Amino acid sequence: MMRIIIVLLLSSMSFLGHSQELTANQLLQKTMAYHDPNNNWSSFSGAFKVLMKTPNSSERKSIIQINLPQEQFNLNVEKDGNTLEYKLKGKTCTLLLNGSPEITEAQQKSFNLNCERANMMKDYYTYLYGLPMKLKDPGTIIDPKVQHKKLKNKEYLVLKVTYEEGVGGDTWYFYFDPASYAMEAYQFYHDESKNDGEYILLKDQENINDIRMPKTREWYYNKDHKFLGTDILSQI
Repeated sequence: MMRIIIVLLLSSMSFLGHSQELTANQLLQKTMAYHDPNNNWSSFSGAFKVLMKTPNSSERKSIIQINLPQEQFNLNVEKDGNTLEYKLKGKTCTLLLNGSPEITEAQQKSFNLNCERANMMKDYYTYLYGLPMKLKDPGTIIDPKVQHKKLKNKEYLVLKVTYEEGVGGDTWYFYFDPASYAMEAYQFYHDESKNDGEYILLKDQENINDIRMPKTREWYYNKDHKFLGTDILSQI
């Protein structure tokens, strides 16, 4: 009799454990509640600084201004004594080099100063600093099963994300602390079978307009864990 009771008890505990497993949507809601408790991202209007440090290269200082309701994005970049400015408002694009709109074709090529680059940087900054809220965007495909993975000797709850054709072609994994649901890393592959792409470790947080953004991001190659660089977020 005692053996039967123990078996039934263990079975009940096992069932309870499985029943408490989060779905992907539940995990996403919890991490969004952590990073954006007041649902500010959809109406975000703010500015912040990012200092990028990479091996064997000079520092790059950027000031990013994002106003989602007005479809406005400004990026001011200082590197090697030059200042590049990319300004987008709706479909209007303005470029400046050291404060001047007079930019030669050679300078455009040398500094990669063009409107295509401006739009790419807008997508880059609004995506990475808008996470995890950006995972609600149309065209995002979230695997319904929450994975359990270890990264840097820590266990995480993980969401696998792909994108509809025309939205994105990479496979992403997002790593969340199982207690607080804070996003602490993400990883992408162009072709997962080749172990290409990179992973990014997120450390500390900065509060920008009541949104908890990662303060420090450390970038590494997936294939050999080679360190690529660090960018550090701060308030203006």
